Amino acid sequence: MKSLRFFWEQQLFGVCSYLGDRLGISISHIRLYFIYLSFLTFGSPVFIYLVIAFWLNVRQYIRQYVNPLRGI
Repeated sequence: MKSLRFFWEQQLFGVCSYLGDRLGISISHIRLYFIYLSFLTFGSPVFIYLVIAFWLNVRQYIRQYVNPLRGI
């Protein structure tokens, strides 16, 4: 079971784990809340998830290539 969870965490964007780390909430609780909200609001949190995933990827790209300590 842990290998399956590790696989999904590596393949997805890591939004739930990022939010869990920032807010100090268990990652499994955030995933459950996301699933519940998706059913209650007919899938609109999926768009929010994709926006956050896009933002995290852009942020990672900016930090990787525009680091003043790296000596560009």
